Amino acid sequence: MASHPLRPAMPPTPTPTEAPPAACLNCGAAFGTPPPRFCPDCGQESRVRAPTLMEFIQQFGGAYFATEGALWRTLKLLVLRPGELTRQYLAGRRKHYVLPLRLYLSLSLPVLLALRLLAGADLGPVHVKADVPATRPANMRIELGGGSTGLKDGQFFCTGLPEWLCRRAQRRIDLEPAAFQREVSGIGERLAGNLGAGMFVLLPAFALWLKLAYAGRRLRATEHLVFALHVHSAWFLLLGVSLLGLDLLTLAAMLAAPAYTWMALRRVYGGRWWPTLLRAGLVSMLYGITLTATLLVLALWAMLA
Repeated sequence: MASHPLRPAMPPTPTPTEAPPAACLNCGAAFGTPPPRFCPDCGQESRVRAPTLMEFIQQFGGAYFATEGALWRTLKLLVLRPGELTRQYLAGRRKHYVLPLRLYLSLSLPVLLALRLLAGADLGPVHVKADVPATRPANMRIELGGGSTGLKDGQFFCTGLPEWLCRRAQRRIDLEPAAFQREVSGIGERLAGNLGAGMFVLLPAFALWLKLAYAGRRLRATEHLVFALHVHSAWFLLLGVSLLGLDLLTLAAMLAAPAYTWMALRRVYGGRWWPTLLRAGLVSMLYGITLTATLLVLALWAMLA
């Protein structure tokens, strides 16, 4: 098939033993003689060959996980100086640090995975297991807006809810005792698996409440979102510490979270301590409401989906 008249045909990909091509394999820019090591237009290597296993390892861990790499430099600033990472980013100093979204994903995904595993398994000294009734209860009730569903005297009922939702609820509730036990045991794992999706609501909501609390600062919503990503990254670090199952570490993490957030607010947004405390209280209240509503929706989805 002929190439498009406005788009020059790309040269064929060489094998590792071939000489460097006459044009860039990435952008098609012509090379001179002798061909350069890197394309002057796009910067890609002029000679492309199949990657080795060692190159894959270097690509994965080179600058990112090295002792002096961006990740450790970023973590040091994130942990030891609350809010400073956001200040550096907003000031334009971004080259030497992991970008906010990448940092958040790097820290949150392992913790969310650990939560999902711990929802129904024993991992070393940590034991997390839902309390499952020995038999199916005769009476239980789940309120869903203006309707309800559950068991009454051992019989399934569903009132004031759409028919499709009643069918879903019956598949989860109206079961034999053994199947009911398995179903209840899986709720925690399903809930933990849905937490990542819930963060797509919580992160923008946190940024929105910050914008409301600091309306006079004339910052863009995306700038508040950078702060939200950094603070949530720190919270996931603390959550990861609490998953170690040591009561003292769990207590320390719970106390550190609000203190860290307050110090980060002071460093990024400035202001005297008591207005910061009032704004932090407003953001905490609104975020708490959002968090509660999100967890309720996720819990209902885990039970009925």
